[in-house]
Amino acid sequence: MAKKRPQTRATRPQLTDGEIPVVGAREPCPCGSGRRYKACHGRAAAHAVTELVHRPFEGLPGECDWVALRELVPAATVELPLKDGLPEDVPSVTLATVLPMAWPALRRDDGSVLLGLQNDTASGDISRDLADTLQRALTAPPGTPVQARRAPADGPRLQDLLDAEGTFEPVVHSGFEFWIPDTENATPEVTASLERANAAAIPTVKLAGVDAAYWCETPEKNHLRWVMPHPEEQLLDALARLHAAGRSGLGEGTRLVGSFRAHGLTVPVWDLPTGVGADDVEKPAAEFAERLAAALSSDAPLTAEERRARGGLTNRQVTLS
Repeated sequence: MAKKRPQTRATRPQLTDGEIPVVGAREPCPCGSGRRYKACHGRAAAHAVTELVHRPFEGLPGECDWVALRELVPAATVELPLKDGLPEDVPSVTLATVLPMAWPALRRDDGSVLLGLQNDTASGDISRDLADTLQRALTAPPGTPVQARRAPADGPRLQDLLDAEGTFEPVVHSGFEFWIPDTENATPEVTASLERANAAAIPTVKLAGVDAAYWCETPEKNHLRWVMPHPEEQLLDALARLHAAGRSGLGEGTRLVGSFRAHGLTVPVWDLPTGVGADDVEKPAAEFAERLAAALSSDAPLTAEERRARGGLTNRQVTLS
């Protein structure tokens, strides 16, 4: 009887952590361990995906406006300067609050890129998800949308791609006509999406005299929503001082009613009478900014009345993200 030959296994190439791609959670891990990806190298990726970044736009020019456009403003666009400049075949990159069909991004026929901000993201870091979408849009074929996906856990963030010295100047629109350069040739699906979006958009205006303050009109009353960069506890103390002193309003019939908490920043909200427009609150908002600066500089303990005012403001705080 012939002697059996010893069996040998082919050796699999060993990959370093940096070479292991992202695959489906239930697929074999590309490292060659024989385990599923989710039980092997996918563990770290899953942790990075679920870990929440509380201030995803921190360090970007216009952080407060990024938060406003993400959570409060229906229709707006901003030109985005890239750190390394635009590729030769990309004439512009524009951030948009919403894109047709809720696309994450769109490479237009002329090569320009639209990046959508108000989309669901796969991880706890909006900045990383948007950066991944932007990178893919820059190389997408002209005339195609970019689909959503899970961003690599070690991928760049917006802070790595955008020019930190650039400006961030939102342009607020009354509707979403900026979606379609040529409305006559738009598909029926895009036209229907445009009509639905325009019907749902709340009239909104960005104030010119102060940063990141947005007036909006609703059927019942108007509002001013103002994204502020100050630390939350310090800001609430300052607002409480002004509220207790009867100096937190923006004119007759206006009232500070509470605040939102969004992406690590605080957004005080005022109710305004129906007839009060954006132009009417420009001067009162500038005057309030001066009063707030003085209140922020105080380190005196809150009085009993100020503590009650602070408790009321805290109780009326709503977390958006």
